[in-house]
Amino acid sequence: MRVAVCVARFYEELADALEAGAREVLEAAGVVEVERFDVPGAFELPLAAKYAAESGRFAAVVCLGAVIRGETDHYDYVCAEAARGINQVQLSSGVPCGFGVLTVDTIEQARARVKGGDKRDTGAHAAQAALATLELKRRLAERPRRAGFATE
Repeated sequence: MRVAVCVARFYEELADALEAGAREVLEAAGVVEVERFDVPGAFELPLAAKYAAESGRFAAVVCLGAVIRGETDHYDYVCAEAARGINQVQLSSGVPCGFGVLTVDTIEQARARVKGGDKRDTGAHAAQAALATLELKRRLAERPRRAGFATE
């Protein structure tokens, strides 16, 4: 199984910690082929995920990044479009996409939500979500059944 990890590099420290958490989960699950694709920021994650999903090379995509609130409305637009875009990729392609984009008010809140932080590991959770959805897809595909009522 191959998994793409799309990483928004705007906050390098956070990007590295998010990726470390995701890779730890993927490795523990036996995924040995992980390919990373870097983009400048979270706004570019949906297109990177789309390219990876549509390539046919990956069973799942994990999207990682951080958006920290500033003084303008930019935060609202980037958060909304990153979430909407990543979700649209998985819905249109059928390739599970884990959403590991931090949307926080401060750098301290972000650091608490990555590998080594004291809240949770968002990168790990995104990888777990992608793998869980992939497993659901596999389970549903292995037992094809006719829909509707039996006619016998």
